[in-house]
Amino acid sequence: MRENAEQNQDQELKKSLIDRFKSLSYVWQIIVGTIGVLALIGVVGLLFPASPAGDLARIIFRWSVFTQALRISAPIALAAIGGIFAEKSGVINIGLEGLLIISAFTAVLVTAMIGPAETVAFIPAIWIGFLAGVLAGVILSALFGIVCIEFKADQIIAGLAVWLIALGLAPFASTLYFGGRDTGSLGTTIGNWPIAIMLLSVLAAWVLLNHTTFGSYIRAAGENPKALDTAGVSVSRIRHAGVLLSGFFAGMGGASLSLSIGLFIGTGETMVEGRGFIAIVAYLFGNYNPVGAFGASLLFGGLDAIQIRLQQIGYGIPDTLVQTIPYIVVILVLAFVGRTRIPKAAGKHYETEE
Repeated sequence: MRENAEQNQDQELKKSLIDRFKSLSYVWQIIVGTIGVLALIGVVGLLFPASPAGDLARIIFRWSVFTQALRISAPIALAAIGGIFAEKSGVINIGLEGLLIISAFTAVLVTAMIGPAETVAFIPAIWIGFLAGVLAGVILSALFGIVCIEFKADQIIAGLAVWLIALGLAPFASTLYFGGRDTGSLGTTIGNWPIAIMLLSVLAAWVLLNHTTFGSYIRAAGENPKALDTAGVSVSRIRHAGVLLSGFFAGMGGASLSLSIGLFIGTGETMVEGRGFIAIVAYLFGNYNPVGAFGASLLFGGLDAIQIRLQQIGYGIPDTLVQTIPYIVVILVLAFVGRTRIPKAAGKHYETEE
């Protein structure tokens, strides 16, 4: 009888813990789960320091790995923030990959044309290149917005077209100007500025979406455009603004990517290597919250940084295997947590009622 009572008590305790975990918000579930996994790795690493778990623990809790993860995650997080603004307004922009490519190349091209060591009106050439990359992302996103919003084109097909155009145009232009698909080194970089740009962008995007009138218009355009139209606000203008913001943030992501190493790589899938698609996964994983998207981007960047260090100490983990983890994670989250909610009017064209 006593053993049965103890078993029942243990079962009730486990059930209580599970119920408490389920009652947490989506973000807190992710935070608690991540802390739990890190704690488990740390404990196992301490108990078995000579094991692979020990090597993994020493890598994870190293400051240099954390900063590397931040650098890797910056382009992903910035593109993800851009994707949030577009999709929150009702336009699905899967062309983030293309926006990253065109802005990454344009930033290097303009810097090289001015001269990496030159300044214009006391502004270093590399920062003018950065602004040019952002402008390129905005222009391409504006064309995407016109095609999708004004001409009612299929948003998925238009987004794929943006990606394919950039994938072909950037290496072609690089071949014309630099003599090859890769540009060669500029000899200068913007250092760790992408980390600061990313953190400021996360904060600014969160405030803009959740604590401004414009942010409420963006959300309404994606959730209930008819109500927004009835209130006298142009749905198409708000959607255009959301798409332009997607180009602005993705442009910063692409420019940060290339200028942080001082060159553009146009071979294969280019140096972007699927970061735009991972950005889409990041904001889905983050449930359309800039802070959540940043956390997801940091997670994916951290996994990439960890696999790089593991390879350096002799563990032959293919980077292609690590690159599949973001997609696996979001599928598991959607299947078992199910808290990601797509805006009701996302991908749907809206005809203004006169």
